[in-house]
Amino acid sequence: MTQEQSGSPPALVGNGENIPLHCMEKENGELGSAPSGGEEETPRDNGGDLEASKELPKEFEPPEGGWGWIVMLAAMWCNGSVFGIQNACGVLFVSLIEVFGSTEDTELRFKTAWVNSLSMGMIFFCSPVVSVFTDIFGCRKTAVVGAAVGIVGLLSSSFVSSLEPLYFTYGILFACGCSFAYQPSLVILGHYFKKRLGLVNGIVTAGSSLFTVSLPFVLRFMLDQIGLFNTLRVLCILMFVLFLAGFTYKPLVPPRSNLKFEQNGKFRCPSATKIFNFSIFKSKSYCIWAFGIPAALFGYFVPYVHLMNHVREILGKDVKEEVLLLCIGVTSLVGRLIFGRLADYIPGVKKVYLQVVSFFFIGLMSMMIPVCHSFGGLIAVCLFMGLFDGCFICIMAPIAFELVGPENVSQAIGFLLGFMSIPMTVGPPIAGFLRDRLGSYDVAFYLAGIPPIIGGFILCLIPWIHQRTLQKNAKALNADVEEKMLEIPVSKLLPGTAENAKKDDSEI
Repeated sequence: MTQEQSGSPPALVGNGENIPLHCMEKENGELGSAPSGGEEETPRDNGGDLEASKELPKEFEPPEGGWGWIVMLAAMWCNGSVFGIQNACGVLFVSLIEVFGSTEDTELRFKTAWVNSLSMGMIFFCSPVVSVFTDIFGCRKTAVVGAAVGIVGLLSSSFVSSLEPLYFTYGILFACGCSFAYQPSLVILGHYFKKRLGLVNGIVTAGSSLFTVSLPFVLRFMLDQIGLFNTLRVLCILMFVLFLAGFTYKPLVPPRSNLKFEQNGKFRCPSATKIFNFSIFKSKSYCIWAFGIPAALFGYFVPYVHLMNHVREILGKDVKEEVLLLCIGVTSLVGRLIFGRLADYIPGVKKVYLQVVSFFFIGLMSMMIPVCHSFGGLIAVCLFMGLFDGCFICIMAPIAFELVGPENVSQAIGFLLGFMSIPMTVGPPIAGFLRDRLGSYDVAFYLAGIPPIIGGFILCLIPWIHQRTLQKNAKALNADVEEKMLEIPVSKLLPGTAENAKKDDSEI
């Protein structure tokens, strides 16, 4: 039975690759084995909101359901409300140009793109810090506080009188709140699911597809009826529901044990090496993944920001450009459900090949946008782009669990999302700059398709390197076992040997 079929999460030793629990060593150097069903350990509480039982098996088995289904629905709403708003930024982008724009401004699109680009980038940029808060305070408190901050940022954005304050209220404050609310929704799923984790992640990430399908039309209707600022106030309702959903995140896995903030009754902040789990970078396969994904995303967010405006420029204002986001959202939903379930049948880190295929098609579809001069052609491109976008998104968390294990997945996802913030932030403004200088989006979309293809080739190395590392660790572990066996006296290996030796001496 493979590790994926058994459902038991791997332990981590050495350089962070997965090694079975029965091969681990105790701290005193003696060989240890996996605990039996009756052996339990007390989880270490460092001030987090751990509400699981005080004793937890060393080899933790997720319940594969129960309260986890409620958590799944809450996480699904989180993905929908956060990324539904972000993916509908093309509609808001057009409205921002109409409200704050001027025909005399030659850098209008460049400056306006920074609002949505900062917002998406900050969601990922804050992720390493969010992972630390998740480790310290737990998923529930982190998510609830994040949603509250998001409400403040979104509400304050509805009272600005110029474009520049939106850089802070919407691009930073609202996005930081979304980041603190979003990442715990990925981590908490591993507390409740292992065998079905791919399927559950597919369902959860499908939430953003459902919102992406419907929200552009709702936003367009509200923008026409009540204006930009009242629309932002209505969107606060989504964040308030997210605030309530965060209370369902009941953690089952104990927080990290090396984060001690009190010593001799006094507050003392741990060193950065203890707060940030840098041990995950000892895994070569994780390092390649954490580099390859950001490399692929320099052009990923460009269509979401600029596609609506591009369609208006080439086809006129009478075209319902929101239909394109509808197409992306529908096929993205289908892709997340199909590929999320498919990932459960692909063993180990070979799941990364799904991301390789998805990046190749995302890059190709981005290059096809300037070629399509009809609305039907653009619909076809968006259908394929959404399908493989869903594939890329839904298997991020399962791959992270395979690379570093459940105990380190919080900061593994956090660092990855942090690295993703750079390309997600700079890509759309560069595309807007090219449009302002060249007069069209053609070159911007061509260039946006190159990074995903390059990133996909980089990810192809992960399964090969991961397998080599596992074989190297296994050989080193076997050699260590043999060395320790040689150090054990023969009398301890064969209890009767000492008594027989004494008897032979007496006879002589």
